[in-house]
Amino acid sequence: MSKTLGAGPPFRAQHIGSLLRPVELTRGFRQYQSGEITALEFRAIQDSAIRDVVRLQESIGLEVVTDGEFRRASYWAHWVAAIDGLDVAPALFKFHDDLGNEQDFIAADCIGKLRKTAPISTEEFKFLSATTDKTAKITMPSPSTLHFWRLGKTIEGSGYVSDEDYMTDLCAIYQQEISDLAALGCAYVQFDEVPLIMLANGEICKLVQANGRDPHRLIELYVESVNRIVKKRPDNITIGMHICRGNFKGKWLTEGGYAEMAEQVFRHIDVDVFCLEFDTQRAGGFEPLRFVPEGKKVVLGLVSSKLPDPEDPDLLKARIEEAAKYMPLENLSISPQCGFASTVAGNPVTLQDEMNKLQLVVDVTEQVWGKRSD
Repeated sequence: MSKTLGAGPPFRAQHIGSLLRPVELTRGFRQYQSGEITALEFRAIQDSAIRDVVRLQESIGLEVVTDGEFRRASYWAHWVAAIDGLDVAPALFKFHDDLGNEQDFIAADCIGKLRKTAPISTEEFKFLSATTDKTAKITMPSPSTLHFWRLGKTIEGSGYVSDEDYMTDLCAIYQQEISDLAALGCAYVQFDEVPLIMLANGEICKLVQANGRDPHRLIELYVESVNRIVKKRPDNITIGMHICRGNFKGKWLTEGGYAEMAEQVFRHIDVDVFCLEFDTQRAGGFEPLRFVPEGKKVVLGLVSSKLPDPEDPDLLKARIEEAAKYMPLENLSISPQCGFASTVAGNPVTLQDEMNKLQLVVDVTEQVWGKRSD
């Protein structure tokens, strides 16, 4: 499916989804978890914060908005909460930074057969779409996110005899979720995907093999799963995939470019848009973009959501020009490399830093492609 970029999703200027929670909202999370406020009171705090952050995005000039993921504890936790058979347990991997600091985290764990028991993203979309006349984007964890972090341990004792059996039931829930969102008028869904780029890292592949899994087969399984989910999507819905190296309080899960997975993923995964991180040298060069099929779009994540200092606009324009050597400029757009707050805690940047970065994305977009006339 080929879409005209700029007239609908994806737009020239974008952001990945999560935004820094205001103080009132982070306080509300703590108060709700401790029982100091009711669910209704907490919902009112979330509603107010979402209305404010939508107005912020609109004022900056963004044509696509999110609710900042303000109703979520993390970018994937609401899926676990809504699906019977999922729980959490320690991940087999760690976040880290340039100084060698490490951070443990928890991940999805399957304890029984899967059954959706509550709304996942539909209530989020209903509220968001009612607050704006811009395109409302819904983000969701990729199916691999609910499998990879614990590898074979994810389905131990669950009743599933294989990774394939587990993913079949999980994909059925995704298919229904996208169908339900489309029925509500949702035009833009983005999968947030980390395991595929981790599987391009040789050291991580060794850990995967040591835990009894074949890295190449996992890539195949995750590509097959996404394709199964999106195969019957309505024509009026755009599916994007953000391929991320991990984002937790400024730390990440992997380094390295896209070269080792580009041909297998870019050529064979059936999404409309790839949102790719190119904010640091860790991300490698733009050469893998040559594997992106004709007609598909790429959002270049050139602006860091992890660091406070703003990027040089001239450098950003030079990097866009460099990327255009490998695919048409008209099929490119730009964004921060990741969300600003994949969890409630957020990245080590301020709200003003976030606003400056989003404004920079809009300003550079207009300098490179011009302002929209429609």
